Amino acid sequence: MTERTHFFDTKIEFLKGVGPQRAALLNKELNIFTYGDLLQHYPFRHEDRSQFHHINELSELLPGAQIKGRLKDWLITGEGHKKRLVGTFTDGTGILELVWFHGISWFEKSLRKNADYIVYGKPAEFGGRYSITHPDIELLTPENINGGTWQPIYPLTDMLRKRRVDSRTISRMMKSLLEIATPHIRETLPEALITQYRLASKAEALWSIHLPPSQAHLHQATRRLKFEELFYNQLRLIKSKILQKNEFPGQVFDKVELLKEFYDNHLPFELTNAQARVLREIHDDFKTGRQMNRLLQGDVGSGKTIVAFIAMLMALDNGAQACLMAPTEILADQHYQGLKVYAERLGINIGKLTGSTKKKDRRVLHEELQSGAMQILVGTHALIEDAVQFKNLGFCVIDEQHRFGVAQRSRLWAKNEEIHPHIMVMTATPIPRTLAMTLYGDLDISVIDELPAGRKPIKTVHRYDAHRATLFGFLKEEIAKGRQIYIVYPLIEESEKMDLKDLTDGYESISRSFPDVPLSILHGRMKPQDKDYEMARFVKNETKIMVATTVIEVGVNVPNASVMVIENAERFGLAQLHQLRGRVGRGAEQSFCVLMTDFKLSQDTRKRLETMCRTNNGFEISEVDLELRGPGDLTGTQQSGIMDLIIADLAKDGAILKEARKSAEAILDADPDLVTPPYAAIRGHLDSLRASDTNWSRIS
Repeated sequence: MTERTHFFDTKIEFLKGVGPQRAALLNKELNIFTYGDLLQHYPFRHEDRSQFHHINELSELLPGAQIKGRLKDWLITGEGHKKRLVGTFTDGTGILELVWFHGISWFEKSLRKNADYIVYGKPAEFGGRYSITHPDIELLTPENINGGTWQPIYPLTDMLRKRRVDSRTISRMMKSLLEIATPHIRETLPEALITQYRLASKAEALWSIHLPPSQAHLHQATRRLKFEELFYNQLRLIKSKILQKNEFPGQVFDKVELLKEFYDNHLPFELTNAQARVLREIHDDFKTGRQMNRLLQGDVGSGKTIVAFIAMLMALDNGAQACLMAPTEILADQHYQGLKVYAERLGINIGKLTGSTKKKDRRVLHEELQSGAMQILVGTHALIEDAVQFKNLGFCVIDEQHRFGVAQRSRLWAKNEEIHPHIMVMTATPIPRTLAMTLYGDLDISVIDELPAGRKPIKTVHRYDAHRATLFGFLKEEIAKGRQIYIVYPLIEESEKMDLKDLTDGYESISRSFPDVPLSILHGRMKPQDKDYEMARFVKNETKIMVATTVIEVGVNVPNASVMVIENAERFGLAQLHQLRGRVGRGAEQSFCVLMTDFKLSQDTRKRLETMCRTNNGFEISEVDLELRGPGDLTGTQQSGIMDLIIADLAKDGAILKEARKSAEAILDADPDLVTPPYAAIRGHLDSLRASDTNWSRIS
């Protein structure tokens, strides 16, 4: 083990000012066990304690104010939950009230009458006098008389606050640690990168993030630590991609006879420029002899499925088989029915395998797959069953890949042990560029960023509940034109029963308003066969209105559905609203999306709704979603690549991420194994991460 690992693995209780009791508290509340854990417990913001204000200068517009003065006296007033300790504080220019609602008895014992203090907090005015509630307060000393610096504010818990462990306490611990840790902090970036980007050293950055002497030092520290974190994140992903490409060969698909026949005689429309570009990228991969691992991103209706089919033809042209796996039977059937039309024209044997495929049909499918007579198989999770064996599986397409686990995907990959199949995963969830680089940096990414010609953009409007009568009149007009309608209600886990009641009440209300219109209802508590039955009725145009929860978010293609009404739209995220809107606009007619809300809306909600009404561009919407929500749950899953980040913010640090990735790519191009002297710092850091049992690695 390296010296660094030994030192940073030291238990936190041995640090001056901690001890066993406080260490146990830090273990339990903050998951801090070692020196390394504490050092990487970064502040989430900093308060400007570099200057003092006078009481007569205070304003409610100030985010915080630091004042030197004297605590004259205090009294306890009020009863019950209104009981409070009120101190009178003056600096000679005015009077300031200091108010405490919690810890009253502790403060009453510890405060000193007529002593000089420094207080900090958010000033509020009432009755012509300013007050600060629960101020940060410390005795005036020769050390702090000239003002502090930028005070770090750390993530804390209620239990820590109750036990008198606040940001100032953590700061004192951090100072003690940095004083002894500095000789052990080794540089983790090559000198060339530090010079190129004018980065602070690792030791300087750690000092300045925790104890910044100025805002400039803080800025440089944050920039350095974010760059390092994103650099190692990208280095790991790119190394993984290189390893996969070098270690796993792929079948070479260079013949294109079948492809030409399809283009010349059977393709019913012209491909968009984006579709053609993506197909060139796929074909380039197929010719290399290396395994393809590609993510295909494309908005709802952008034509991903036809791209997948044309790529399958490249595999078939070269004697291989292809498969497409979808997350639901409905979606698998939609893909099968859509591709079957083209396959039959080309004389291609295509099959479908789902959980409801009959036993005798399965036997025939299994035999045809093993003999090679079946060239394309479309299905659900049933594709990964052990009984499903291909003669020569060369290409796998996985639709809505976030719905499948890694284990499921790898079982499909293992269907050809001799030479693993090329993999393409597809998603209709637009992912912001910075998020895609972090989540899927080990995949090659293709984007279809334009809709087919002639497709009319969906018109989206925001209406309040008071406009419901007008809305119902509009829906009746659309039904009279022969159109179909979705009406979607939110379903939030915390209040599932209440929301199900909302859906039921909504269904009854719509039944009364549309007495002669056949309705379908769909929600997550229905049995799978009942869901399929209701959806099938709607697809066949037997019902005109589908009243549903978000289970139709990723569903079938119903070209005749022209209106999507989303009730309580304020309760949906942007990505979900965009996915739901994508259920309409599949046909040639003008489609509409109506976002219904009440009047009381937050600023963020208004921005979400305004964005939906302004644009149909999923990638633009995803960028706004990232800005509003942050990256944590945009994909709906806790992806390891993103959860490693503890200081970088993908909503704000796109420019740093881009440079970090560029640097990682250049270094791995020059020295894939990082063995030459300029990259010794990287190699040493990676080795120490592997050797360490602690989570010190999270610093990078």
